[in-house]
This record gives sequence, structure tokens and C-alpha cells, in this order.
Amino acid sequence: MLKLLSSSSALHGKLHILPALRPRSAEWTSPLLRVLSCLGGLTQRSLNSVGPRAFFCSDSSGDGSDQVVHIEVKAAESDAEEAEPKSSSAIVSTYPRPEDYLTVLALPLQHRPLFPGFYMPISVKDRKVLAALHESRKRQAPYAGAFLLKDEPGTDPSVVSGSESEKNIYELKGKDLLNRLHEVGTLAQISSIQGDQVVLIGHRRLRITEMASEDPLTVKVDHLKDKPYNKDDDIIKATSFEVITTLRDVLKTSSLWRDHVQTYTQHIGDFNFPRLADFGAAISGANKLQCQLVLEELDVYKRLKLTLELVKKEMEISKIQESIAKAIEEKISGEQRRYLLNEQLKAIKKELGLETDDKTALSAKFRERLEPNREKCPPHVMQVIEEELTKLQLLEASSSEFNVTRNYLDWLTALPWGNYSDENFDVLRAHKILDEDHYGLADVKERILEFIAVGKLRGTSQGKIICLSGPPGVGKTSIGRSIARALNRKFFRFSVGGLSDVAEIKGHRRTYIGAMPGKMVQCLKNVGTANPLVLIDEIDKLGRGHAGDPASAMLELLDPEQNANFLDHYLDVPIDLSKVLFVCTANVVEMIPNPLLDRMEVIAIAGYITDEKMHIARDFLEKTTREACGIKPEQVEVTDAALLALIENYCREAGVRNLQKHIEKIYRKIALQLVRQRESNEPAVAGVQVAEPDEAEVVGSETIADPVEHSSHGQTTETSVEAGTVATDLPADQSQCPAAQPSDSEDAAETKEIQESEATKTNEKVLVEESNLSDFVGKPVFHAERIYDQTPVGVVMGLAWTAMGGSTLYIETSQVEQGEGKGALHLTGQLGDVMKESAQIAHTVARRILLEKEPDSLYFANSKLHLHVPSGATPKDGPSAGCTMITSLLSLALKKPIKRDLAMTGEVTLTGKILPIGGVKEKTIAARRSDVKTIIFPSANRRDFDELAANVKEGLDVHFVEDYGQIFDLAFGYDQNTGK
Repeated sequence: MLKLLSSSSALHGKLHILPALRPRSAEWTSPLLRVLSCLGGLTQRSLNSVGPRAFFCSDSSGDGSDQVVHIEVKAAESDAEEAEPKSSSAIVSTYPRPEDYLTVLALPLQHRPLFPGFYMPISVKDRKVLAALHESRKRQAPYAGAFLLKDEPGTDPSVVSGSESEKNIYELKGKDLLNRLHEVGTLAQISSIQGDQVVLIGHRRLRITEMASEDPLTVKVDHLKDKPYNKDDDIIKATSFEVITTLRDVLKTSSLWRDHVQTYTQHIGDFNFPRLADFGAAISGANKLQCQLVLEELDVYKRLKLTLELVKKEMEISKIQESIAKAIEEKISGEQRRYLLNEQLKAIKKELGLETDDKTALSAKFRERLEPNREKCPPHVMQVIEEELTKLQLLEASSSEFNVTRNYLDWLTALPWGNYSDENFDVLRAHKILDEDHYGLADVKERILEFIAVGKLRGTSQGKIICLSGPPGVGKTSIGRSIARALNRKFFRFSVGGLSDVAEIKGHRRTYIGAMPGKMVQCLKNVGTANPLVLIDEIDKLGRGHAGDPASAMLELLDPEQNANFLDHYLDVPIDLSKVLFVCTANVVEMIPNPLLDRMEVIAIAGYITDEKMHIARDFLEKTTREACGIKPEQVEVTDAALLALIENYCREAGVRNLQKHIEKIYRKIALQLVRQRESNEPAVAGVQVAEPDEAEVVGSETIADPVEHSSHGQTTETSVEAGTVATDLPADQSQCPAAQPSDSEDAAETKEIQESEATKTNEKVLVEESNLSDFVGKPVFHAERIYDQTPVGVVMGLAWTAMGGSTLYIETSQVEQGEGKGALHLTGQLGDVMKESAQIAHTVARRILLEKEPDSLYFANSKLHLHVPSGATPKDGPSAGCTMITSLLSLALKKPIKRDLAMTGEVTLTGKILPIGGVKEKTIAARRSDVKTIIFPSANRRDFDELAANVKEGLDVHFVEDYGQIFDLAFGYDQNTGK
């Protein structure tokens, strides 16, 4: 048995000769010559005298792209190899004869037809069909009909089908299967059955006449014979010779075809013109429809022609394959040759000293980079660099240590060792720059000017750590940029909010994969100077994770006593950061760890009062937003009243970030309004057409009427203008009516007047007033903080500090129940522990003061009181509400309301002493916002109040007290009738 595999692209396969085949004699040592002489002598000798008896089979199992050729040889037991065979038949004779079978089992072939004289293994999944085949073999009738399956309607036969189509084929039964089969097929002998694998041997052609039974499908067939032909016909001979010649050409280019022909020559039984046509079609890589045409063709000449076409196509494919292989081989060999020549060229240049290797080039690059700062570079750093350069030369370029050393040298040589930028100590210039960038913030500007003045006197500046604390949006980050610009220093910013990895500050060890230096080393490399201004943002939001405590790692970075020898884990050499100016920002100073806070100079930025916000909005925010929106100043006017209402009712925050968002919102709506207005006017101006009288466009709250009134005069104008336009478009050889010429100047004037009126409408200024402010930004967010026009009994206004600035806070006390021995105090308003303790202290102090004022009063002993701080959804805590709580309790006990324009703040001890408070500026701003005239502050805060700007203190009557007795006199020592 011999198997020969061939792929779908023609002649792709492998030849397997089984041990059953005996070796041929010497005359068969050249099978190629044997087959060519055999094929060439078809007309000179009998066609039935070649070789032993054999079977060939074309296998179409699988995806239809591979074919298998099987040859079964019956060798003579004696030395009959050199003798002529006794039989000219290549098919094993069976009884009964194949032509006696007129009803056969129909087996569908999915991929290729079966040609007579060839094997084909198929897979039979249908159990009934498999059982019928077994039964046929038992009854000594091992024959079935093999018919090619037609493609499904609408499918491309050139596309290989998958398992899905095979599954559908197994589901076809009866007439459905019969309709999908080609009429012409092959009578196949069942050679063997192993499991569901059935091996078929093609015998002769069949044609289906009708269906005999449905399951399994059995059909009646007619046996087809080749049409008679003259073997001495010159046309048939010439066609067969052309087939042979083409085979000879294919044999020169394809070894696979050579194996096919050699095997066929050695083991085929009969070889004639029909078999030659079947052989060429069977082993070709043609699709199944072309092979089916060869199978269906009974005219030998036409069959030879069809086969010749297929073989010619195989020849062309072989040529293309050969050219592709040659091109690829040339390309590969060319690249290899070029590579070898380049390597030789490098070696020659290296010997002549014309070119250095990679390591030498790297070392030269690092030395060149270090050369400008060599004199300024510290000796210990130069020593490390030289050692690493020497180490680099000894390492192999392919080793991992080489890359680590190269990256390390890259960082070491890129740092600005001893390279300082020239600072500008001009105080007047710095003051001008700070005023340009920021309005207000006098204390911050004063501190920066002090720093510059000290640097000017000393001739050099030392690094400091300034911490700007304040609510969001007050300009902490932008202040850092302004300081850098005023000092002429490089600026670098990085945020440590949420930072939980110490390696971000101190760097990674070099042994780690992907190791990097810390943020400070990266900063020095980016800015290129050793004295930049580094802004560390959100330092109060440092995290703490499993990789260490970054707050502790920041100590070495920020401490002026330590950062002169800052050690980064990656560089592992000391770096001098003493000249770096650090500016930190924080919202709440209390969140900064105490050891870190101790090294900083805190500058509190309380925020902006209403006047400052007005100036910032006018001078900076409005101008920037207008330019960003593409609006000209003459197109928009925002009144002071509207801007003030925007600040008071929408943007009470301490910062101006929310104010900027609202101004941008206003200008975006104005831009949309102007564009809509312009687009509505452009068509009328372009065509000089007048709209109908009832047409108008409403923009915002304004109605823009038609540019020209609908009147008889307007109609005349429109007609004349249109006439003028048409006349302009007329050719030169056409003259106008003489009566129309005198009115040209009038028409032009009227047209110009209309266009000017349209331009005026388009450029009409949009006015934003307090009355229409809600059309741009919606309903007010904040309302007046003063709840009561006249303060009731038991209600006192306090002053509080929040992260968004200052605010007023009412404290209310009410009597719940009265009875002997029922004295108690109930607290609500989501108060923290500090305020709860303040309330208990206030209750005790109020009882003592009431006993001093009215010794006989048992009000607190017999009254159950409820103290509440409104806005219960907002958590409240802090040590500055004690005096307000005492005043509220005494107001209820004495049944005397306090003055409506009085507010107070301060913590009280059990002996009545008033303790200092924080956030003086914020609380003062909150008092002004709530129309407070009189404020009570602790005496310890007098200096803080005096340092406030004049516009913040303007119009306020401030009293500074040391004990609660003074507050009692101010709160209750007045005539309720006269208010004095």
C-alpha cells in the first residue's frame, strides 16, 4: 500500500511507500524516464503492458484541500516483475460483476469527487448508512455510489467550509439529500470499514436515474461508458502529448509532482488516454466543480482538454511558487550579505580608529555632559562618577548590570551640580509682580518681600519652608508661581496628596527593576538649576501605607539642618538642597504632622472679602474669561450690582474659584446669545430681504424686531434694492431701463442704511444686571445669613470658622419643661465633643452668674432646657462658642433679648475668663456679610484684629473682653426702648 498526500494548492503532499511494496529492478531505477517513455509511446505499443496491477485513490477527507493517492500492488510471488502482466485490468475482479449493480447506496462526498482507479477514505456519521455498508459487505455486494455534494445556494464554492456545514450535511435525508447530489458519480468498492472510516475504491462512472429508498438513501443508476474514440486520432495524440509535455515541465519545478508520476509509472495497471485524463484531474489542485466536470465528461478528447487546462494551471502555479521562493531567497541572502558587510566595516573602522564601540561612545557622552559643571561638582560625586565610568567599560553590553550602570550614570551626569540661577533681589520689581498677579494678601506679600530683602543684604539666599494655608480657591498654588517669577527662580510643582509610598520622596534602590530616583532628584533634572522654587501641594493630605510614612520621609527633605546632605536611595550620594525654596500648601494646618509642621513657617490666607472679590473679578477673572470666549469688551457690560449679587448670593466661598466658574457660565451664555443673534441677522443682510411683520426673534429676555418695518416704503426699498442687485449681475451688452438709472444713488444709500442698522443690531451690547442675573446663573444658592430681623429671647449670633472661610452661627435655647428639681440641658445640632463640653461649661457658668445677679432665682435648677445650633446636617465643633452659649442661656433665664446687630465669639473657662480664638479675619468677614455692627472678641486677639486691612475693619464696632462680666454688660446692659 502506498499513500501520496497532495495539498489544495496542487502537488502539496507526501509520498509514503509501505513495506508491502517490493523494490523494482534496474530498468525502473529511473522512473521519470520510464513514465515519459511510457506516456510518449502510447501510440506505438499496446497501452495495457505497463507495470503490475495497482489501485490509485484520491482522498478528499478533511477540509477538501488535501488529497491522498493510494496504490495497492499485487506483486508476483516469482520474478514476474520483468515480465508482462497477464491482466490489463487495474481493478480487482469481484463476483458478481460491478456492472450488475443497478441500485446502490448513495454516499455524499463533500470536498472532491472520486475518480475511477483511486482510493478515497470518507467518514460516515449516519449509523443507518454505516449499518447498510456493513450489511452490503456481508452479502458479498461491497459496492456503493459516491456522488459529489452540491454547494448550498448563495455560498462561494472557493471558500472552504467548516464543521458547521459538515454538520448540516449529516442532517440531510431522502429527497433533500438527493437534490443536493450531482447526478454523475462513481461506483465505489467498499475496501474496508474501521469504525466510521470507510475506504472506497472508484470503479466506473454512474448516473442517478431515480430514488429507490429514502433512509438510507438508495438510488437507481445507469453505468456510463466512455464514448468511442480512435486511439490513432492525431488530435487526441497531440492533446495527450501536450499533457505529457506539461507534466514534464512540472516535474522540473515540483518534486511533489515527480513523486506522483514516479509512483504512478511503477504501479499502475492499465494506462490509456481516459486514465491519463483522470490521473491529471485527480492529482491537480483544482476545485471540486472543475474536477466534477472532468468526471462527467464522457468524450475522451474533451476530457483530455479539460485535464490539460488543469495541468497548465498547475504549471503556472508552480512557476509562481518558484518565483516567490526565489524572491524570498534573494531577499534573505541580501540581508545576510549586508549584515556581514556592516560587521566587517565596523571591524575595519575599529582597527583604523575611525569609530568607537558603544561603551566608549557612552562614556564620551557622559563626560561631555559633565564637563560644564566639572569644577562645581562636589569631589565625592566626581569620585563616584569616575568609578562608574570605569565599571561601564569592563561590563558586557548584553549584561543586565550594564543597563543599571548606564541609567545610574545618566542620572548622575544630568543633575545640575553647583549650577545656580541668578536671583533678582529687586524688592520694587518683586512687589510689582506680586501686585500684578494677586489682589490683597498683604501679609503673604510682606513675607516674600522680607525674604528678598534679607537675600539682598546677605548677597545670597537660603532655602526656607513656607506653608501657605487656607481654604480652596484663594490662590495658594498661583502665589508659588508668582514668588518664583519675582525671584527669577525656576518653578517645579508636585502634589503629595494621597501619597503613601516613601520611594516617591526618597527614590528606589538601584537593584529593583524599574527603579527611579525620588521627586526631588527628578525636579533638579527637569529645572536644570540647584536653587529652584519647589511647590509641594496638598501636604496636609499625605497618606500612610504599607510602604512607609511619607510624612516622616519629608522631614529630611524640608529640614534646613538636614537637607544640605539629602540622600536619595537611587543616587546614594548626598545632594545639597539648602538653596531650594520650598513652598507648601495646605487647607487645614491641623492635619499636618507636628514634626513636619514644626519645620515650616505658616502663612495663613484667610480668603477674600467682598471688595477684594469685586476687584479680582473686574481686573482678572472677567478679562480672562472674555478673551477665552472670544467676546469683545464693547459687546458685554456686567454691572457692579450684578457682580455684587453674584458674589453675595452665589459665591460666598473664601476663594474665587467658584466665582470664576460662574463668570465663565455667564459669558458662555452671552456668547451663545450673540451667535444666535448674528446668525438670525446674516440671511437678511446677505439677501437684503425684509421679514414679515409678525416675525421676531427672542434672545434671552429681549425681543429683536425686524430690521425694516413692513410698510409701503419698505416694499419700495426692497424692490429697488433687488432691482439694483439684478442689474449688477446682468451682462455688459444688456442695458438697463433709463427710468431706473436715476434711482441708483438712492438705492445704494438705502441699502447702506439697512446694513448699518443690521450691524448695529448685531453689535448691540448685552447688559447683565441684578434683575436678569438669574437668567444666566439660575436661582441664588445662598440667602441672607441673618434669620431674625429682631433677635428673640434665647437666641444669640456667634461667629464660626469653616474650611470655606468664616460664617455666622446662631445658638438657640428654649425651655422644655419646668418643675422642682427638673433642671437639665439637652443638646442638638450635630455638635462635636468640644462643643458639648463647652455647652456643659456654659450651663454651669450661666447658673453662677444668674445667682450673682438674682440670688433668689431657681430658674436653671427647675428648668429643663434645650440648646440647639441650626443646620443640623453640618457637623460643628471648635473651642470658640462658650460665651455665645452662656449669653443664650442667660437671655432665656432673664427673658431679655440681646441687640440684633451684636455677634460674639470666644471660649469661657469655669471662672468666666475668655480664651483667645482663631480665624479672626474669617469671622470678621462673616460678620460684615451678615450686617453685624458690634463684635465681641477676646482681648488676646486684639493684635490679630489690628493687623487686618482697613477695608476689612471698616464700619465695625469691636469690643475686646477678658471675662464674661464684660460680655454681660455689653449684651444686656442697654435700654430696650432706646437701644442704648
